[in-house]
Amino acid sequence: MSHDGAGARSRHPQRSVMRSVTFLAAGVLAVPLLAGCGSDEDEAGKPLAGQDIVPVARDLVADGGTLKWAVDAVPETLNTYQADADAGTTRIAQAVLPSMFRLDAAGRVVPNPAYLESAKVIETEPRQVVLYKLNQQAVWSDGREIGAADFLAQWRALSGRNSAYWTARNAGYDRIEKIERGANDLQVRVTFSRPYADWKSLFSPLYPKDVMGTPDAFNDGARRRLAVTAGPFRVDKVDPAAKDVVLTRNPRWWGRPAKLNEIVLHAVARDQRAVALADGSVDLADVEPADAERIGLAARGTVNPLQGSGRTSLTKLRSWALAHGFGSDAAGAGRTKLRRAIAEYLDEQQALRDVEVRKSLEPAFTQLALNGSEGPLADERVRRAVARALDRKEVAKLVLTPLGLPAVPVGSHLALSGQAAYADSSDAVGDQDAKAAQALLAEAGWVPGGPVKEEKKGQKAAGSEGDHGKGRTEKEDKSDGGDDGAYIVGEDDKSGDGQSGDGKSGGRGDGGDRHMAQEGKHGVPGAYAPKGTAAPAAAPAGLLAKDGKALALRFVLPSGPGSETLNSVAERISAMLEPLGIRTTITKVSDESYFKDHIAAGDYDLALYSWPSSAFPATDDRPVYAKPVPAADGSLNVEQNYTRVGTDQVDQLFDQAVATLDEGEEVSLIRKADSRIWAAAGSIPLYQRPQLVGVRKNLVNAGAFGFQTPVYEDVGFLKKGARISPSPTK
Repeated sequence: MSHDGAGARSRHPQRSVMRSVTFLAAGVLAVPLLAGCGSDEDEAGKPLAGQDIVPVARDLVADGGTLKWAVDAVPETLNTYQADADAGTTRIAQAVLPSMFRLDAAGRVVPNPAYLESAKVIETEPRQVVLYKLNQQAVWSDGREIGAADFLAQWRALSGRNSAYWTARNAGYDRIEKIERGANDLQVRVTFSRPYADWKSLFSPLYPKDVMGTPDAFNDGARRRLAVTAGPFRVDKVDPAAKDVVLTRNPRWWGRPAKLNEIVLHAVARDQRAVALADGSVDLADVEPADAERIGLAARGTVNPLQGSGRTSLTKLRSWALAHGFGSDAAGAGRTKLRRAIAEYLDEQQALRDVEVRKSLEPAFTQLALNGSEGPLADERVRRAVARALDRKEVAKLVLTPLGLPAVPVGSHLALSGQAAYADSSDAVGDQDAKAAQALLAEAGWVPGGPVKEEKKGQKAAGSEGDHGKGRTEKEDKSDGGDDGAYIVGEDDKSGDGQSGDGKSGGRGDGGDRHMAQEGKHGVPGAYAPKGTAAPAAAPAGLLAKDGKALALRFVLPSGPGSETLNSVAERISAMLEPLGIRTTITKVSDESYFKDHIAAGDYDLALYSWPSSAFPATDDRPVYAKPVPAADGSLNVEQNYTRVGTDQVDQLFDQAVATLDEGEEVSLIRKADSRIWAAAGSIPLYQRPQLVGVRKNLVNAGAFGFQTPVYEDVGFLKKGARISPSPTK
């Protein structure tokens, strides 16, 4: 699992395993989309941003060469159906294994002609039957035909009927009744026990029966090697020591030959990718906005302060260094040290002139999550008030406008613009409206200036980690925001605010944490009390309170490299909540603990993380928005619903959608479910995530793929002397 905007990112979810929380700049997903129909396509619109891959015809691409492609880590497994599969696992599977369907450049699901001549529902009564007609040339790398035996083995492994298989999920496969050979060896009949709308999601990727045939082969055999494959590339070696996975041309590939000799997936930390692009360690890498800016500066060229006299003044050097992002330490550096650093920077800039940034929007969105399990946000009216306080257009502009990308808020939890199921259903909760938000809060009993019970030593503030029965973990970081990584937005020791009963300021001008007690009954201003009893503290002017507690929410964020964007978004959201009287404490925690110890554990009030947009929301999104239910051991089973907000009606709409074979009806049901999810206000979609890719300029048919599944056999380097054609790849 991973979150949005921090360092160890690219455990980017792939639909073949489960929907995983994602980071801000993770890799491209293979998430096929439902085909649209009729007027639904008009409402779905078009993708907000097209792909940016410099498409050229194959005859302009050189034969040979090695592409060095940065990934976050060497995958722990090559089996995409295991729980620890990541984006690297998916990328390898796309290049070396069959997938019955893939995405085209417009983001529509199409049969993959390398493996499939056709696939369609041929019967609906008494059972749904899908007939696959396979490409007669399709063979595994050992020479065996791809056929019904492989489909059968994969179904048995993923059906959930044999617990010896350590599978991450069985959705869809558990609805299959039987698989059998069709009229010949190239036909596969799949009969379902129950109607399944998302049948196109199955067998992508398809593993050979050697992998799926036994639990041992499934659980362990395919973690570090794939002896048998069937794609334009094959797995040559996995080398954790060198941080490499090497893919080489598959000599038994029957399709258009791969242009590249090799693809080397090389693990590079996010904050080292600009350096790796400059020194040639990689040719292709997802990058952060700061690195994209560095690459852009190199393209524009920079003035060299070292040219001319060797006695360039220290003041001039420092001014130049600060202007080019060297940081505050430049002010204290000596001339020799500063000259050396600037020289290294200029060398890097020169090398980066061979690199450019290709950009699009990922098929994923960032959301504000509101933990509805307990505390103030357990009240739907408070969640809706938070939603109505947000200017989502402003948030989208904050992130996307500086990158030159369309700054349009996401209007659906279940699809993105261009996908058939997309419709903006945000009116179910309403646009930004401070008065409406205040009315909701008042209805919920939160009033401004109410008394707040004095905090006793050791007690936690409302909305803090104490609300969830958990203390701060040992992995939480200190930050520049205050003690223990926490600071309170809006706590600026403002004149007249936060006066306690003894007349001393209850705030801290340095932005540190200030706690309010959760327990105890509050008094009423002016009420009599025994002699010597301190008067109850009043909440700061405008701060909302109820039952002696201030309306304070703990906003948990990751602190690692790449989290700057999330921090900026959180501060802007907090500033939007403050005028309503909602105090927000931002707490930064380590990347390692962010998801496990906070999001999954429910130890937060507000948080930012991302979900991929699935082509099959009826299947893939149900666990994300399903109503939590008590488990046999007394715990709460939340599946992947980390906001703990769900309704029976949403569950029913998902169940109906996955069981219809009418695509139009399925789209309608998904949109209805999305409206109910908006109304419950457990999560607020904000913006589609930017996709920034640093690419060697002569690398073509690669970059920011957007919705498209990469066509690996067409990726390569431009022939010397060739001119780039504006026409798409053929």
